[in-house]
Amino acid sequence: MLDQVENKIKEIKQSFRFLMNGPASQSMREKGLDYRLNWGVPFIQLKSMAKDIEKDYDLAIALWKEDIRECKILATLLMPAEKMPQEVAEIWMEQTRSQEMAEMQAFNLYQYVSYAPVIAYQWMASHEDVYQICAYGILARLFMKGQEPNERGINEFIDQAVTALKQGSAGVRHAAMNAMLRFIELGVVYERVATSALKREGLELL
Repeated sequence: MLDQVENKIKEIKQSFRFLMNGPASQSMREKGLDYRLNWGVPFIQLKSMAKDIEKDYDLAIALWKEDIRECKILATLLMPAEKMPQEVAEIWMEQTRSQEMAEMQAFNLYQYVSYAPVIAYQWMASHEDVYQICAYGILARLFMKGQEPNERGINEFIDQAVTALKQGSAGVRHAAMNAMLRFIELGVVYERVATSALKREGLELL
């Protein structure tokens, strides 16, 4: 089994060479995306590659351990959401250093796990940007799917999002605003709650 995983990873890594995008890789490095290897392969190509590979827990775990941008993104695409324990999600998040990877985890994987709201509300209160970006990404997707928070969840989301919009970094503000826009799409009541909270702080929806 271990040999199979290792062979698959070797095969996957070799395929990156044919998809390498030098300028994109260089641009990412200049923006601080620091990996041992970064081939600059566009997400759309990685997503297409993932479609031809069966979802596999062991393969995803092994891919994540590689300090290679493309391997980590593929790990988020190939991990079966129903088999991913929360402890593994916590470990992956601890090892996340970039906004891109935080967004990838939220979009490709964490919006589908059964404990999505739990980690989203937990990470939303973190002081670290990548945690907040991932949290708002998860919530935006859950709101888009029509998942309505309870009263406590509404209050917590509004409080944290307003704080993020006032004090957060550009990446956090963008993620919080996107989640807020999805929140108001849940219905008139949600829109009133959000616009009223923003108005009190002198903020407006984009």
